[in-house]
Amino acid sequence: MRHRVAKKKMGRPAGHRGSLEKNLAISLIIHEKMDTTLEKAKFVKPFVEKVITKAKKGFSSADKIVVFNTVKELRKVIGNEEAIKKLMDNLAGRFEKRAGGYTRIIKTGNRDGDNANTARIELLPAERKEEAPKDEKKKTVSKKVVKKEKKNDK
Repeated sequence: MRHRVAKKKMGRPAGHRGSLEKNLAISLIIHEKMDTTLEKAKFVKPFVEKVITKAKKGFSSADKIVVFNTVKELRKVIGNEEAIKKLMDNLAGRFEKRAGGYTRIIKTGNRDGDNANTARIELLPAERKEEAPKDEKKKTVSKKVVKKEKKNDK
């Protein structure tokens, strides 16, 4: 039973586990997608989502002190300037209106050498602007026709 177990240990000591998590997160942030084992993808997903949420809080604030402190926190957690720059400039703006769930895990089968379950973890694309459904467009056209008919009647 897994009572009161916060996280998987991945069969590694604490320092190695932390480094693995950071390196996977940096790679995912910079490249926006990554092929790895299913267990590692599930391991890094919550970490990346928390980091993106931190970046969003700094991005949405107009206060320079809040932005500075956010970057400082991200440096402490990630420690890679390229990844932090991409988070603050690109990804935080992309996910600004999204409440969570910034990543997707897609199972890709088993690896040939050791038969390990593999998966692709990727950041979701930016949300598209919603277009008006075709029915609403027809309604607007019919209103114009009705207006023209009323003008012709007068």
